[in-house]
Amino acid sequence: MPKVSVIVPVYKAEGFLRRCVESVQSQSFTDWELLLIEDGSPDRSGALCDALAAEEIRIRVFHKPNGGVSSARNMGLDAAVGQYIAFLDSDDWFLDGMLETLVTLAEENGADSAGCAHLNVEENGASWAEPAAMSAGVYGKEEIMRGIVDRLMTNRTGRPGEFLNGFIWRFIYTNEIVQQHKIRFEGAYLEDEIFLIEYFARAERLAMSDAPLYAYLQNSASATHRYMKDYMKVYERFLERKTALAEQLQLTERTPDWRESTNWAGLLIAVGNEYAASNPAPWGEKERRVKEICRRSEMKDAIAKMHPKNQSRNKQIVTELIRCKAFPLLTMLYRIKNR
Repeated sequence: MPKVSVIVPVYKAEGFLRRCVESVQSQSFTDWELLLIEDGSPDRSGALCDALAAEEIRIRVFHKPNGGVSSARNMGLDAAVGQYIAFLDSDDWFLDGMLETLVTLAEENGADSAGCAHLNVEENGASWAEPAAMSAGVYGKEEIMRGIVDRLMTNRTGRPGEFLNGFIWRFIYTNEIVQQHKIRFEGAYLEDEIFLIEYFARAERLAMSDAPLYAYLQNSASATHRYMKDYMKVYERFLERKTALAEQLQLTERTPDWRESTNWAGLLIAVGNEYAASNPAPWGEKERRVKEICRRSEMKDAIAKMHPKNQSRNKQIVTELIRCKAFPLLTMLYRIKNR
């Protein structure tokens, strides 16, 4: 049985997949299996998966009808036999020492999980390191709750580096915990955040490294950069799942303002989504939809009860314009931005 199962959802990835796979093959740690979950991709990704598996006995390929990244990751979780689970996106890659560092950290410290920092890489090659979720060290249950779970429940707005991004690929996870609690993904957006809350609310010990060991490509073609027509439907389901987790794990007592903070973050994403350059709607229609979203009961309640501060300059401007209901000015600023 391999020590680590690396799960890679594959969709429209023929231009990136070989680099991704080679980053696993070149790891100094060799006791792994690589699960390529080809998600009904219309390009030659499926054939490339099969070709890569023919060259490497540690690669297993699964082909499925297109169902989205969550269903692909879930298929990988169902098939994984490793002691630890690692996630890797097909347009990203592991940096040298990723698996060895995290497995060693976990095993030497009796930890359920180990994590690291990562490198943000732009398409032009520019890169910068983003700090890990927590500083280097070994943490117990309450420190994990404060450092990860509480921060994912609330504090969902703020400057980059201050609030916690829900990146699942910065950690390795104990497969036994994932399977015992049937932790799975759902949806096409914000699915990582729910997974992290579910997992780390049940973890007892976490070991962290400050080293950036994962390369995250800022891919303009990825789902996070495209207009999502059904974003609000996706968000509603995300909020339902987060509400259920808050009740099940009794998290509201720890973070009583989590709903307002979450809804503000969801609102800012929704506004950016509606005004996205890839949204074909006329500007007047975009503004109408933004007003409609702001009038929704959960968003209206968040606007009334919470005033987010200390955000990036652009987010803070959007926040203030929403609070002042200055929608024509908000539209004008996005028109300038999208020129």
